[in-house]
Amino acid sequence: MHTVLYCSPNGVVYETHAYSKADIDQLVATQGLQCLTSADRQYDFWFAASTPRCQRRANTIATELLLATTNFTARTVPLLRGCVVIATHDSGGDLDGLSWQQLDVLAAKNRSVTNRQARVLGRRVARDARRQRSSVDRAGAHVVASQPHQLTGAGQKASTG
Repeated sequence: MHTVLYCSPNGVVYETHAYSKADIDQLVATQGLQCLTSADRQYDFWFAASTPRCQRRANTIATELLLATTNFTARTVPLLRGCVVIATHDSGGDLDGLSWQQLDVLAAKNRSVTNRQARVLGRRVARDARRQRSSVDRAGAHVVASQPHQLTGAGQKASTG
């Protein structure tokens, strides 16, 4: 049994267990599992290549942890979306659990994110959320525009044009 961190999309981080990459796949709830590794090759960030519509907003806590453990800047760090699992691997590349020392180092690295980095990342996340909302609004407007009639009352159609 391996201890891993589960970063939920709403910003809560849970310590949980996984036996294999298949368990991580279930935690992330996807078939297209992707992985990014920290600069020191100590932490693996597992996430979905594409997420369901309800989980497309950026996972801020996981993105901050990725920023803190890699050489990315706040402007270049990929915005991780949906559920993210943080684990480590052994010398053979197989899944391994996080030790309490690694968890402490990860927490310390997260505290090392500067206010400036947090502001820049916060602006990127807000801009991304606005883009997501506007694309949903455009898609909704397209659906409404393609429907020539609306129902009014007991099944009567009213012309919209």
